Amino acid sequence: MNPLFRIACTGLLLISPALAAPVSAPAFSGLPQDARVALMPLNVELFMISAGGLPEPVAEWSAQARENMSVSIRNREAAVGRTLVTDIDADDPQVVDLIRLHGTVASAIALHHYMDRYELPTKGKQLDWRLTGDTARLAERTGADYGLFIFLRDSYATMERKATMVVAALFKVNLGGGAQVGYASLVDLRSGRVVWFNRLSRQWGDLRDRASAEGTMDVLLEDFPQ
Repeated sequence: MNPLFRIACTGLLLISPALAAPVSAPAFSGLPQDARVALMPLNVELFMISAGGLPEPVAEWSAQARENMSVSIRNREAAVGRTLVTDIDADDPQVVDLIRLHGTVASAIALHHYMDRYELPTKGKQLDWRLTGDTARLAERTGADYGLFIFLRDSYATMERKATMVVAALFKVNLGGGAQVGYASLVDLRSGRVVWFNRLSRQWGDLRDRASAEGTMDVLLEDFPQ
């Protein structure tokens, strides 16, 4: 199973209710008037859940979801940054490394910040996380001050899976179907510090549909810093 898919689904099981709950780093009060925000290539994968419950990535669905989400973000540029930098090379090895690193850090934030039992004594409820990659170099190359990173995993039950779920329900066994788990982070590129974070975890929504994807972005970017 894809490791990040497994982490995301674990997060869904651990985190409830499925409401947005954005948090900000101490002393971060908002974006400066002249802030430039780099929209990092979206780390989005969609999966099909087979009858046996195994997730299988579907490239066509993922591409459609990334397109729908990108359109939604570009349409709300005024809400996510005074200037949105969108020409980030998704194939740049440094960018690829930062995106992967963000997936790991965001999953850790979701686990340790939102779940009391996994709270870290050294951090408590403070949003005190950094991307340890070379974010400053990205800032120099793009002229952006902040980076908006988005990680999202979504899955959909096949008809065979749905039939299996119905049969299992007759025996009072609850089998999982699709799930949508996402994280959005605003990172200060000069320091690598995560200054704002939000997470989404729910069992509905369809990123393959533009209107539904718009709803997902409404939740994920709720209370984005101004």
